[in-house]
Amino acid sequence: MGQQEKVSTSLAGAVSEEISASLTEVDAELAHRYPGDPGTRQPVHTVYVPGDTFTSGTIRSWGDQALKALDEHAPDAASFAAVLGIPDELAAPVHDRVRAKLEREPVEDLRIDFEDGYGPRPDAEEDEAAARAARLVSEAYGNGTAAPYMGIRMKCMEAAVRDRGIRTTDIFLTGLMQAGGLPDGLVLTLPKVTYPEQVTAFVRLLEAFEQAHGLSSGRLGFEIQIETSQSILAADGTAAVARMIDAAQGRATGLHYGTFDYSACVGVSPAYQASDHPAADHAKAVMQVAAAGTGVRVCDGSTNVLPVGPTHQVHEAWRLHYGLTRRALARAYYQGWDMHPGHLPTRYAAVYTFYREGLEQAAARLAAYVAKAGGDVMDEPATAKALSGYLLRGIDCGALDTAEVARLTGLTRADLDAFASPRRGGLTVTAP
Repeated sequence: MGQQEKVSTSLAGAVSEEISASLTEVDAELAHRYPGDPGTRQPVHTVYVPGDTFTSGTIRSWGDQALKALDEHAPDAASFAAVLGIPDELAAPVHDRVRAKLEREPVEDLRIDFEDGYGPRPDAEEDEAAARAARLVSEAYGNGTAAPYMGIRMKCMEAAVRDRGIRTTDIFLTGLMQAGGLPDGLVLTLPKVTYPEQVTAFVRLLEAFEQAHGLSSGRLGFEIQIETSQSILAADGTAAVARMIDAAQGRATGLHYGTFDYSACVGVSPAYQASDHPAADHAKAVMQVAAAGTGVRVCDGSTNVLPVGPTHQVHEAWRLHYGLTRRALARAYYQGWDMHPGHLPTRYAAVYTFYREGLEQAAARLAAYVAKAGGDVMDEPATAKALSGYLLRGIDCGALDTAEVARLTGLTRADLDAFASPRRGGLTVTAP
């Protein structure tokens, strides 16, 4: 130890106290508006099924159809990897995990659709379909056949369909309550939001339902679907999507990008409507910045190119879907839409390759950070948070195993949770 330094200050303690007092409201505002990621599992995709075709066997049917597509068009690891360009060393691990996922949990998030995928129907018909959806969802959670997340997309808050959307939501939620209560994985999606006031109106609807059933305030959350240019840039030049998150009063759980409605809204011709169009990139970038730190997650859109027909056509559609999914993951859009059972093999192949090819590097960097070992990359607490989040997402979707991550990092699941989400508390490890 060298000579002990003399520590001197010039300011009275009252200065610090005054500054802190002046920022009390700002501190509270930051904590309220930007609580950080909720620390819960985020599904890798959302599957939409029309309200009139959803059955108790839908999820298993999607998995079986996906497995059949693999058997027919890429029956082994080598052929599947060759179609998608998966590295040789990952071919078998990815293929095996994809098949296991399709057998065990083919759908992570399912939305029973009463909007575009369902269309206008006689009121009695939609009433019955909504009640049936509630019964089937409740039964699925009761017998263990449910997806981790399930719910409905109702019609929007525009005048022409507003009453119908409100009634369908009421029937569905009431049916769940009568069948035993709201499941933990319940998700509601509000489509075609253009003005923040429409979000406020939906909040009022959910508040009224909670009060009618004695539920705690805020029990019902929902996703906001971004499908119009006005939801990105309002008439006054502000980012309307940020105001929508605020209007949700803490109930917003996600922002879902609607590829084709948004593309049409800004005038993109059908041949060029895709999730990698510059217009799509701009919209999602605004969504991403607006949602950052709020706990609201961003979901990418879909491709409408279906993997059907002869093998060469299926392979082309697979390569497109795989590439779009990998592109989205690199841009931190960890969730997207899947429109067809044939999209499931490439959804999981893209996700699993993304996490497995980065596993060793991410684990080594996090282990070095925790050990203060240094190395060729100087990581900061924010990077440790991102590394932990990466590993946790890989574990949650089945790309990685908890044991292999623990072996490579020396950290438990609880340790990773603490690094990744401030809501779960922090570790005492600090940056070197």
